[in-house]
Amino acid sequence: MGNPTVTPIVEQFHTGGHIVWQPCNGMITRDVITLIAGSGVCPPSLVLGGEISGGSATAVALGTNTGNGAMGAITVGPAAMLGDYKLIFVEPAANAGAFVVEDPLGAEVGHGNVAAAFSAGGLSFTLADGATDFIAGDSFTITVTGALKYGPYDPTATNGLQNAAGILFTGKDATSADKRSNADVRGPMSVNGSELVWGANVTTQQHKNTAIAQLGKLGIRVV
Repeated sequence: MGNPTVTPIVEQFHTGGHIVWQPCNGMITRDVITLIAGSGVCPPSLVLGGEISGGSATAVALGTNTGNGAMGAITVGPAAMLGDYKLIFVEPAANAGAFVVEDPLGAEVGHGNVAAAFSAGGLSFTLADGATDFIAGDSFTITVTGALKYGPYDPTATNGLQNAAGILFTGKDATSADKRSNADVRGPMSVNGSELVWGANVTTQQHKNTAIAQLGKLGIRVV
């Protein structure tokens, strides 16, 4: 007798296969989401980015500010993130002043100046000069709201998909239309890094490391 022929069994990615640990069977970590049309066939465990649709923002003083300049209208682009941005003054000046802006995950997205147009991190606005100048430490919270749609995480994108925002739980085909699915979008949870699926434009380990760090700030720990 010859050696028997055995057809290899290839395991496919399956629903929730990335999960190592999560509380309450996903009731805390998982949401119903919308996959953006044109995302293609999205398998379970695909790392997702998020793009804002119909975003708006409001700004309030984070504490008690000395300066009394007013925030102008804020334009929210698709690359913005939902949540609270922080604007913090670092260098006061007469009728001016420099500030930095941090996104909701605490990453610095840009520098700006009073009475000059600011555009970074998906936000555009002008903070007007007031009768009393801002001092170092004066600050604002800029709260961004809107609908978040998801697609494959893409480190080359500029529309928000470059921000890792979750991991797909149930695979769907979003080639030609938006599709409803569900995804793990917050922690606390641990996931198996070897079970994660990456989009076509994730081509280096650094791309993956950036996404893993962003997921970590959401409470999703990759092990």
